[in-house]
Amino acid sequence: MSSKVKITALEAENVKRVRAVALEPAPDGLTVIGGRNGQGKTTVLDAIAWALGGERYRPSEPHRDGSVLDPRLRVELSNGLVVERAGKNSALKVIDREGRRGGQQLLNSFVGQFALDLPKFMESSPAEKARTLLEVVGVGEELCRLEAEERAAYDKRTLVGQQERQKRALAEEMQMWPDAPAEPVSAAELVQRQTDILARNAENQRKRMEAAEASRRANALEADLARVDEELARLKARRSGLVMKLQEASDTAALAAKTAEQLVDEATDAIEADIAEIDAVNAKVRDNRRRADALAEADGLKCEHDALTEAVEAARAAKMALLEGADLPLPGLSVESGELVYNGRRWDGMSGSDQLKVSAAIARAVKPECGFVLVDKLEQMDPGTLAEFGEWAASEGLQVIGTRVASDDTCQIIIEDGTSYARGEEPEAGAAAAPGTEPAGKWVI
Repeated sequence: MSSKVKITALEAENVKRVRAVALEPAPDGLTVIGGRNGQGKTTVLDAIAWALGGERYRPSEPHRDGSVLDPRLRVELSNGLVVERAGKNSALKVIDREGRRGGQQLLNSFVGQFALDLPKFMESSPAEKARTLLEVVGVGEELCRLEAEERAAYDKRTLVGQQERQKRALAEEMQMWPDAPAEPVSAAELVQRQTDILARNAENQRKRMEAAEASRRANALEADLARVDEELARLKARRSGLVMKLQEASDTAALAAKTAEQLVDEATDAIEADIAEIDAVNAKVRDNRRRADALAEADGLKCEHDALTEAVEAARAAKMALLEGADLPLPGLSVESGELVYNGRRWDGMSGSDQLKVSAAIARAVKPECGFVLVDKLEQMDPGTLAEFGEWAASEGLQVIGTRVASDDTCQIIIEDGTSYARGEEPEAGAAAAPGTEPAGKWVI
């Protein structure tokens, strides 16, 4: 079996809009089926897909309107296989050169699904296109891992960068006291001195109260003595005792009064001022420390940001190295940020010809044994772009069978009313079959 299987001949009868079509597409390059809308061009591609792809490509209404005959398909392949579908149920028959039979499983071994349905790839999302390519070249899982690493590092770096800028801006707005000491000043000694003074002052107050109390007692005794004098005659014995007590009280009062007069209270104003100054200095120290801590944190975030930048760049470099080492199906084709890129352009920036090149190249890479692709609606490309695409396909040894709403020299085959003929050649007289009859003939190029 050839390494690249191509279609050497096709016959289709009574399929959808096709009455009778036969063609032998060019082995390499582009074979264009032209004609007006509704003549059966797309049906030819549908017939090939049904014949080779199996029941999943079976049209919902395969019978041609007005025909009493069942659809018949015959495809000859370059590996010697002949594929037929005929009869009421369009049963599949696959025969090789030696007459041995096969089935759909044999066809699936060399027929690519994208080759039969290229729009399925072209209409997929950018991420799906990229994923298909990466699966083909065998680096999908590794690239996904690297992209996940890159994205995680990038997102974290963005967050860290924001935090670093916010922290630095906040630190720059904080009050700075250049003349403040580096460490807080202790007020404990001054507070202790203040406490001692207040304690001594309290003791002085206690003594003043004792002196006052002693004076009051002396006055009371003096009054008692006056009463005793009045009763001296009667209380002479008592008077002697009271005189002695008076003398003692007087002495005590005199001593206490003298001591109280000599007492002087100590002021705490200076210490209180020193404590207030310490509080102000320590407030400045705390301001400076907060600012320094904020700047240190900002510097730490900057270091983390720089490290994450290196991680992002390393992931990107690993991705580039991975793709550069991969066996890509088309020069200039790559994957960037999860999307296909060809010659520096993403999918929506590619020309129609480049989109077809990329799609066809990937379809071939998905199933290297399949040497053909089917392309519908080539009228979207101008003749120059179409010719460019055809030249590329021929240089790649790729067989492309396409359709185009046209009948100019871009088309090799024209379909009219479900019947094919070479461009510039009219069908044989009477070739068109009457409705409900068997097709009268086929035209082959």
